Amino acid sequence: MCGIFAQVTQTDDFSHRHPEELSQRLREANATRGPDARKSCCISLSRVFLELFSSELRLRGNSPVIQPHQNDSGAILSWNGEVRADENDGIKLFQQLQSLETGEQVRDLFASIEGPYAFVFYNATAQKLFFSRDPLGRRSLLIHKPSVKNPYFLLASVTAGSDPGYDFEELKTGHIHCLDIASLNKSNDIVSAFNGSLSLFARSDPTLLGSPNFVYAEPAKINSTLPPDDLPVQLPAHNLDVIPAWLEEPVERLISQLDHSVMLQVRDIPQDLSLKGQSRVAVLFSGGIDSTVLTLLADRHLVPRDEPIDLLNVAFENPRKIKLQKEGNINPNKKKSKHKTFESRNGSNDVDSDTSILSDYMVPDRVTGLQEVEELRRLCPERVWNFVEINVPYHESLIARSRVEGLMNPVRTVMDLSLALALYFASRGVGQVRSNPTDEPVPYTSPARVLINGLGSDELLGGYGRHRSAYKTGGWAAVIEELQLEIDRIPVRNLGRDDRVISSHGKETRHPFLSLDAVSFLADLPVQHKMDPRLPLGVGDKMLLRLAARKLGLVEASGRKKRAMQFGSHSARMEGDERGDKLLEG
Repeated sequence: MCGIFAQVTQTDDFSHRHPEELSQRLREANATRGPDARKSCCISLSRVFLELFSSELRLRGNSPVIQPHQNDSGAILSWNGEVRADENDGIKLFQQLQSLETGEQVRDLFASIEGPYAFVFYNATAQKLFFSRDPLGRRSLLIHKPSVKNPYFLLASVTAGSDPGYDFEELKTGHIHCLDIASLNKSNDIVSAFNGSLSLFARSDPTLLGSPNFVYAEPAKINSTLPPDDLPVQLPAHNLDVIPAWLEEPVERLISQLDHSVMLQVRDIPQDLSLKGQSRVAVLFSGGIDSTVLTLLADRHLVPRDEPIDLLNVAFENPRKIKLQKEGNINPNKKKSKHKTFESRNGSNDVDSDTSILSDYMVPDRVTGLQEVEELRRLCPERVWNFVEINVPYHESLIARSRVEGLMNPVRTVMDLSLALALYFASRGVGQVRSNPTDEPVPYTSPARVLINGLGSDELLGGYGRHRSAYKTGGWAAVIEELQLEIDRIPVRNLGRDDRVISSHGKETRHPFLSLDAVSFLADLPVQHKMDPRLPLGVGDKMLLRLAARKLGLVEASGRKKRAMQFGSHSARMEGDERGDKLLEG
C-alpha cells in the first residue's frame, strides 16, 4: 500500500497560482498511507513543473524499496498496487513500462495483469503522463482538473479534507488516461489546453476482449441466461443440510476459487522481526458468513499455524439506541423486540438493527462475532484467535468525525459517514482481548498491516434485499440486471472510500471476493446457481456461499442473515433517523 500525489502546474507565477502549503498538506495526507518511506521526484520543463510523490508501506519483496521508481532517462513511476509477482511488483512493472510510449501499449500491458492498483507513470522520452486505477477500483485515485479558480492538475490517493484549493473526484476505472505534458508545455494556459492534452484509452476495446493475453481488461459481465420458467425451488427442504446434485460442482468450485484467492492474499507477508510471533493478518470480522468463510480459509494458508489472526470487531456507543432501550420505541411503525436480545445470546441468528441490547457495546455484530469465534476455535484449535473488542465511546466518534469526513472526501452522504466511521475504528485495531470469554479484558492494539475484507459477496451472489425486491417486481431478468449494476458501480460506491479510510492507518485491505478471477467465475455462473429469492432469508440469499460454508463445517455462520455494517456495529443514526442518501452539512 502506498500514497500517491502528483501535480502538474505551469511555472509562470507559480507561487500565486498553486500555494506550496496546499501541496505539502496533500503530501502529508498521502504519507500516512505508507509510513515506511516517502520521496518526491520533480521534472521542470520550460513552462511546466511536474512532481510525483509516493509513500511506501512495504508488504511485498524481500527488501525495502523507496519510490517513486526512477531511471536515468527520467521515467518515473508512482505505484500503489498488488499484482502477482514473486519480487517487488513495482520494480518489475517499472521495467516493463519503461519501453512503452503510447496509451495503447500501456493499456495492453495492464489488460494482462491482475491485482488492485493505482499508478501514475511519466515517460520522459514521450513527455506523457499515464495514470489509472484497476478495473474494479480497489485502490483509490482522485483527480482535480485545472479550472480558472484552481489552474493546476492534481492526482492523489486521498485528499487533505475539504478545501477551496481543489475539486477532486473519483477517477473513473474504464480507461487508461494519458496527459500529453509536451502539449501543455507549449501552451500559455493550462486550463484551455488541458482537455485537448488528455486522451482516454478504453479498456473495453473489442479487439482485445476474449484474447487470453487480455483477460483482465475489465470485469466479467453477468451471465444473462434466464432460468427455465419451470425451475424448481433449489432447496426443496428450505435448509442447507444437503447440497442438490446440480449444485455440487459449483459449490466445490466456489470453495476452490475463494481458497486460491485467500492464499494469494495472505502468503508471503513480510514479518517484522521485532514483531515475530505477532499477527500479520487481521479480518474485519462481524461474525457474518462472508468474513467467517474468509477467516477459515486464511487459517489454511497462514503459517506457522500458531501465529495469531486478529478478528477486528467494532461496536459503537449509540445514544439513540440507548435512549430507545430506556424509553421504549417511540416510533409506532417499528416493533420493539427485547426478547430478541436473549434469543441472540442463545444462538439465534435473527438479530436485526433494532434489537434492544442491554450493554452499550453488545451490538448485533458483537453478539454474532462472539458466537463465530467459538465456532472457529472448535474447527481450528491450533490457531490463536485474537477477538479484538473495539469499543467506540460516543464522544470519541464525535472527535473523529471531521477526520473521517476528510478521508471520505469527495463522497459526503450520511450513509458514507456511518460506514466510514465503522471502517476507521475497526481498521485502527485499538481495543481489548480476552484469553477466555469469562476473563477480564486486556488492552490490545493489532499490529497486522493486512486486513481481509468480505466486500463483494453480496454484490456477486445476490445478498442484498434489493435483489429480492427486483425478483418480486421483474423476475429473474430484473435480478440479472441488478447484479450487473452491482459490478458496474462498486468502484464508485464502495472501494475508493474504503481504501482511503482504512489506509489512513498504514494498513492495506484485501478483498478475496473481488479478485478478477473470482468475479469472472461468479459472473459466469447461471443466476439460479448463486441465489434463489423464492427461499427464506438466510437460505436463498447468497445460497451458493451458504452451501459452501456448511460444507466447510461452518454450521452457525452458514445460516446468518445479512446485516449491514453500520447497523450491526451501531455506527448509523446516532442522533436521529436521517436518510442515508442525505448530504452532510458543511
